[in-house]
Amino acid sequence: MSAIPKHIRIIIKRFTGNPLMQRVMRNSGYIFSATTFSAGLSMIQGILAARMLGVEAFGMLSPITQFVTNINRLTSFRMSELVVNYVGEFSAKGQDRLAAAVFKAAGITEILSSLIAYGLVFFLAPLGAEYIVHDPVAASLIRLYALVLLANLIAESATGLLQYFNQFRTIAIITIGQSILTIAIILMAFVIGGNLQTVVIAYLLGKVSGALATTGVALWQASKEWGVFWWRTPLSLLAPRYRELIRFGVSTNLSGTVNLVTRDSDTLWLSALSSPLQVGYYKVAKAFMNVLVIPVNPLISTTYREIARETAKRQWDNVRYLLRSGSLLSTIYTIPASLILVIFGPWLVCLYGPEFGPAYGPMLILMLGFLATNIFYWNRIVLLPLGLPDYPTKIGFVMAGLQIALMLWLVPLWGANGQAVALSFFFIGTVSILVWKGIREIQRMEQQPAVSKGD
Repeated sequence: MSAIPKHIRIIIKRFTGNPLMQRVMRNSGYIFSATTFSAGLSMIQGILAARMLGVEAFGMLSPITQFVTNINRLTSFRMSELVVNYVGEFSAKGQDRLAAAVFKAAGITEILSSLIAYGLVFFLAPLGAEYIVHDPVAASLIRLYALVLLANLIAESATGLLQYFNQFRTIAIITIGQSILTIAIILMAFVIGGNLQTVVIAYLLGKVSGALATTGVALWQASKEWGVFWWRTPLSLLAPRYRELIRFGVSTNLSGTVNLVTRDSDTLWLSALSSPLQVGYYKVAKAFMNVLVIPVNPLISTTYREIARETAKRQWDNVRYLLRSGSLLSTIYTIPASLILVIFGPWLVCLYGPEFGPAYGPMLILMLGFLATNIFYWNRIVLLPLGLPDYPTKIGFVMAGLQIALMLWLVPLWGANGQAVALSFFFIGTVSILVWKGIREIQRMEQQPAVSKGD
């Protein structure tokens, strides 16, 4: 250890000398291992699908799956975050019945929202096929993929419960299994000569298996923590906190809606305003952003768990430590990874086929926005336990309006490059404001006396 330079030893000690970051890194390690493995398989399955389908058919795949996913997000209340926040609060106080009631309420709400989403997809599929995918025949594929919504009835709530009870290793195993199943089907299709429908079925079966496994394990975990009949807990126990719970759920839903219109619908906007060819380029360009995002994404849920716990205890030094250490850890990875993409990008995009060479341009533009979201990955989650779940939503709506204006102006002119400019603008602007607000709010609350919440 003495041979290691002093500044390197200081950085290592920062990550290993504090129990908070030890837990964050251990749990992130589980998710990172799974997502990295899955990302590798996803990259391979993307290459196989692209070579099997060609640029235009491959460009149709993303609008089909994203149409279903985004309608689901439109009705979703991000129950994983609500479960982590409130099951965590009540469990910390030893109020297990209230914790069980929160999970039950979250599950019921999610079931209703999933069924509504399925109905919307089923009836809107012809419109999505005609005006977004630009192929009326795709309506049947949209309805086929929509079956994933029926498997995801309480998947978000289940994920939140597993996160709070520190079951990140279990989540990682499920993620890996889901990815193996998906690529196995696509590989068979590639060998025997499959088509777009085969790829959609592969994606569907992978998602369904992951959702059912997550739900099953979470229900077992709930029985283990609260007893076999936890589901009989009356929701009336939550009456004193109904307004707060509804505000949290609605705020996270609206925040998700902003992302739905901007980040999560980018290929839909591009498809509607441009052509499947440009979507094909953009999809490949964005696929390489996984190299930046996937190693950092696990930090979001694991850091949020610790931030929520430390905020509840008003340990502001610990909260700042988590934010600084998290950003440092992300930067150490993100900057070198970005340089590798810049240098080797022209060769990497051609792995999908020589015709995908133009994807390098939008890849470089997207990288600017993803650098901001990576380094300050905690920009939104830090505001949730601070009692400001609606602030990111308000900022998001303003930035979304500006982004849509940019898309309407630039996408018809520049295609994939225009879409990349609009998305990076949204990311950089939103992250900058939320980081400023989060730091300012921590400083403000640190100067206030502790105020206990009602049970």
